[in-house]
Amino acid sequence: MNKGLYIATLEPHSGKSLISLGLMRALLGKTVKVGYFRPIINDKKPGAKDNHIETILKYFDLPLKYEDSFAFTRSEVTQKRNEGKSGEILDTIIRKYKKLEESFDFVLVEGSDFSGEGSIFEFDENVTIAKNLGLPVIIVASGRGKTKEGLMGSLQMAYQTFSNKDVRVLAMVSNKIELENLTIATNGMREFLPDEVAVFAIPLVDSLANPTLKEIVQVLDGKILFGEEYLDNQSGSFNVGAMQLRNYLKHLKNESLVITPGDRADIILGALQANISSNYPRISGIILTGGLLPEDSIIQLIEGLSQIVPIISVDDGTFNVTNRVGAIKSNIYADSTQKIETSVSTFEKYISIDPLIERFVNFQPAGITPRMFQYSLVKRAQQEKKHIVLPEGTDDRILTAAARLLDMDLVDLTVLGDGEAILKRIKKLALPMDFEKLNIINPTTSDQFEDYVKTFYELRKHKNINMDIARDLMSDVSYYGTMMIYKGHADGMVSGAAHTTQHTIRPALQFIKTKPGVSVVSSVFFMCLEDRVSVFGDCAINPNPTAEELAEICISSAESSKAFGIDPKIAMLSYSSGSSGKGEDVDRVREATEIVKKKRPDLKIEGPIQYDAAVDLTVGQSKLPGSEVAGQASVLIFPDLNTGNNTYKAVQRETGALAIGPMLQGLNKPVNDLSRGCTVDDIFNTVILTAIQAQGI
Repeated sequence: MNKGLYIATLEPHSGKSLISLGLMRALLGKTVKVGYFRPIINDKKPGAKDNHIETILKYFDLPLKYEDSFAFTRSEVTQKRNEGKSGEILDTIIRKYKKLEESFDFVLVEGSDFSGEGSIFEFDENVTIAKNLGLPVIIVASGRGKTKEGLMGSLQMAYQTFSNKDVRVLAMVSNKIELENLTIATNGMREFLPDEVAVFAIPLVDSLANPTLKEIVQVLDGKILFGEEYLDNQSGSFNVGAMQLRNYLKHLKNESLVITPGDRADIILGALQANISSNYPRISGIILTGGLLPEDSIIQLIEGLSQIVPIISVDDGTFNVTNRVGAIKSNIYADSTQKIETSVSTFEKYISIDPLIERFVNFQPAGITPRMFQYSLVKRAQQEKKHIVLPEGTDDRILTAAARLLDMDLVDLTVLGDGEAILKRIKKLALPMDFEKLNIINPTTSDQFEDYVKTFYELRKHKNINMDIARDLMSDVSYYGTMMIYKGHADGMVSGAAHTTQHTIRPALQFIKTKPGVSVVSSVFFMCLEDRVSVFGDCAINPNPTAEELAEICISSAESSKAFGIDPKIAMLSYSSGSSGKGEDVDRVREATEIVKKKRPDLKIEGPIQYDAAVDLTVGQSKLPGSEVAGQASVLIFPDLNTGNNTYKAVQRETGALAIGPMLQGLNKPVNDLSRGCTVDDIFNTVILTAIQAQGI
């Protein structure tokens, strides 16, 4: 079940607050615990809080701390981007959202406001954030001041952008539409949107667009002389009292804001009298400009009136004040009860909420993004901490990764090697290592050494292994680390930074052995591409697998895919697609595909199929029309090691993809191999994979 919904807009002042308020009221009527989250908020003065968040939290009395309801301010995002740390932005947003998702039944996510520095990037940012949170989207746009063609063009562009990134658009809302044009707006959206996208049009509501006297006072930094209790009055229009009173009274409109110099007693008193007269419209307030105050006698007269509207004094001149008032865009505040209720009632009148809620509750994300995948790995490792052994304890990359893993408290670690040499390397690298958390073992001087030697001898004596050979082999860090796993003194091992693949996995094959029913140990890489995670297998172990071995690699890879949250759609790769190709190599792939279909009819599989047809929807459907795998494969099985290894490295280098792995499949307990060119990130990610495998996936 989906647990979140993203509200996105194309511009500032679109009226998305109305949508947020209406949805929050509707959701709270359906479920008890609803959270609220804003990935990026506008910058605020010290001590000030984001108005959107304050309004939602206070009005609906949500059990949520303010600081937990957003990730970054706009200036923080700009600074991160300038420092080349864009990845940290997404990581933090995902982490904070997921924390709310764990605590609430549903989370309403409101996108950014398109104001301030960096607003040019905000539309793409909202697309990326929604994609990485795996959330469906409601798009809101304002029709105020736009032609039909202009509004529909921007909405169509927005829909295509979200859809091209595999972000599901559930609904589209044209807001602030003239009442007589509502049907035109809905029909216009229906022309370019598929039927499954709901469309709504909401009229312009003057009472929501008009600023309150409280907002005007804040913008003008005014001093309240009278009527503080009426600051929620809304200004429907404004006009300047610069003419004689008899002429000015003709220009008053309902809820007019009167702007006049502070020494114009005639205008002030005339406007106040008109306010209580049944023959004239009510006014919302009076702004006195130029820093001028009425004389004491006028003040005394005002104080004696039975009805007083807010009267505000400002230092600025009439011309500037008029321009500034005209530029004010109204907001909704936590204490703006009337505006909130108007927003909710307007939402309920024009949005069919029950079918919409059913759509996003039943929504399933199209796939998992690289950032979300990496986040899920860390969270799963934290759920059940495992003990991993790293045999190559004097390698700087191993030690650097170990420091990071221990700092995040993801695993318990043992490193193998000479203790004094390891400590010297740690100090030279200035790693922030908690030495109490790091277990260092020198195999030949350890308390377990003789027991390990005897155990290995008993396991391998039928292979002509004597005690001397057993002692020599157990002095090797790969054998010692593997024996730790066999004896239950560690849960998994990661090696290969300084050793060959054979050196790493040979001990595991000798006495860890393969799982029941598995005859082939194989490997997969989790390829974190720009907008998806694909599983590549086998790219590290088997040079020329037979059809039976290829089928087993496929089934193991599908199980690994599911275990890590990726729906397996399997492409058995070859140099031709479908039944067109001939030759020994393509026939082997075709045979392997048939074996998988017989053994596991539940799996979605296509083969043989070319790489482009497997990953490109247009190519895939042209070559294999109707296939549920072609163009959308998530598990790609290569026909041999040469093809697989070269392809994963080419994809990694040319696209900048992160390749996590290889992760070995088929062993009774997890042992994973690193490449000798591995980075600290490679080691970090492989240890986490190993820990998750050790949890019994």
